Order: sequence, then C-alpha cells, then structure tokens
Amino acid sequence: MKFSKKLAATTLLTVAALAFAGCAQSGAVSGGEATKPAAESGGGSGDDAMEIALIAKGFQHQFWQAVKKGAEDKAAELGATVTFEAPATETEVDNQLNMLRTAIDRKPDAIGFAALDPEACVPLYEQAEAAGIPIIEFDAPCSGSDYAASLAATDNVAAAATAADHMAELIGGAGEVAIVGHSQAAGTGADRRDGFVEQMESKYPDIEIVDIQYGDGDHLKSADIAKAIIAAHPDLKGIFGTNEGSAIGVVNAVTELGLEPGKIKVIGFDSGTSQIEAIKSGVMAGAVTQDPIGIGANAVEAAIAAAKGEKLEKFTDSGSHWFDKDNIDDPEIAALLYQ
Repeated sequence: MKFSKKLAATTLLTVAALAFAGCAQSGAVSGGEATKPAAESGGGSGDDAMEIALIAKGFQHQFWQAVKKGAEDKAAELGATVTFEAPATETEVDNQLNMLRTAIDRKPDAIGFAALDPEACVPLYEQAEAAGIPIIEFDAPCSGSDYAASLAATDNVAAAATAADHMAELIGGAGEVAIVGHSQAAGTGADRRDGFVEQMESKYPDIEIVDIQYGDGDHLKSADIAKAIIAAHPDLKGIFGTNEGSAIGVVNAVTELGLEPGKIKVIGFDSGTSQIEAIKSGVMAGAVTQDPIGIGANAVEAAIAAAKGEKLEKFTDSGSHWFDKDNIDDPEIAALLYQ
C-alpha cells in the first residue's frame, strides 16, 4: 500500500412521534426539544423526574433522527425528561459548544454529549465538573478530557476495517480505491478513515488508496469531490464514503456521471432511505450500519445511572453490521436500518 494517513420540556409524549416526524422532514434543527413524562417535572429543579440534556452533532442526517427517537423512547420508558439539541449541520462546532454551555448553566441532572471537536469541548467539561454535573458521551468523545463517566459508540476502527474487507473482496483484492470522508477533526471521521486505511495496509498490499478527501458529510460537496476523484483516476475501482452524507454524495456522483451501476464499487456507512435504495438498485455495493436507536437509548440509561452516582463502564460498543442486497431484508439487519 502506498498511502499515508496525512492523506442531543415542551413536547408531550402523546405528540412525540409527530415531533420526530417533523424534524425528519425539515432535516435540520438548531434548537432542542424536550420529552417529559406525564407528570411534567424537571429533575434539575429537585423534582422526581430526572432531566437529561443530550447534545448531538447535527440534524442533517437521518442517523441523528434515529438517535433522538431512541433517546426519547427510553426517557419515556424510564420516566425521565430529555432535551435533545444539535446544530443544523456537523460543521457548526461553535453552535454546539454554545448548546453545551447553555445546558451547563441550566443545571440538569446529567448531560450527554457527542463531540464535533474532540479538543474544543475540554474547557466546558471542566465547567460541568466544577458544577457537579455528570457527563456521559455518545457516538464521539471529548478526547482531551477524562471527566466523562462513559462513552457509548460504535467501534469505528473495527467497523471501517469490515468495510475494507468487503471492498477488497468486491474488487478482487487489487486496484485503486479512494475515501470520501466526513471529517478530519471529529473522532468518528478519523477512526473510520484510519480503520479502513490500516486494514488495507496490513492485509491487501495490492490495493492502493489513491486519494482521501473530506466533504463535511454534505451531499453536494461530497458528490463534487467524488466526481473529481473519478476524473483524476480513470482506473478507480471503489470509493468508501465514511458517513451517510458522504456515501450519498458518492452515489449521486456515479449516477450523475452516468456510470453503469457497480462499475465503481461504492461502500457506505450508516443507513437511511437513500442508501437503502442505492443498495437495492445496485449503485451501492453495501454499507456498515450502526445501531442509532440503541445509541440514543444507551445514552439516556447511562446518563440516569451517572446522575445516581452509579459506576459505569468507560466504553460500550454499540455494535455495527455489514449489509448489502443479500441480507438487507433479514430481520436482524432490518431492525437496525432507519429511514
């Protein structure tokens, strides 16, 4: 291999489903919503129901809508209040930090955080610690701090290695491939890139990663990047898109270029309607799905446990699974796919 690594208290339970659907249709929510038990009460104010503040990375992808649903459903089950906030897109680090700062000032029983920038969150974690507010993490950590009680996330390095194995199989173990990543800064982006690259380097010496570029998880930007990579490398055999937006951008690129489905093997990450349709049509070879509903549910459970002072495992792997046309309708896989 010849490549270097340079290269989430106003919405009643009876309308929670409608609120979720409305977010999904808009695709971007910069504020937050709260799901409360029937007896409205804020745990932060000393009432019986605990208040958990969850701050996610963004609302531009269906993945986060599924995380939100998992969190709200678990909060309803456990009788807790949960607010779920996120920037409109996963590039708005300052906006996300302001949400975290506001949550700390509100003094909930616990905070759940999915870091966009793993270093920029450190000063705010110090403020939360000084205020005695426990933090749990979901999807991605604040890597510059060890204050968080736990992290529930996909083992992204292992998941990306799975993607690399399937890519190698699809292209016959040799040839040129590329990566359209969603972020160099966010831990998920770096881990998926590195997991893919390291697996190729260690197991498939005849596969060359000829380019790695980043489209911020934006469909349009990722499509333009993919088109440029394809134009620059006429012998390209495959492209790995490291999240929902990246993968759909690649799918759109090969479609807009009029390439025959399967001519370039496209592998994605996450799920969503567009990826499911692309796999069924043959434009995308397959993808690695996470368990976003499980991530949201785990975040609420862990936050409540942390607020009670219970000891938690520092890391919980929420799991990942390969899916393609052959197994997409299997019950075990279908339960993890979101639309």
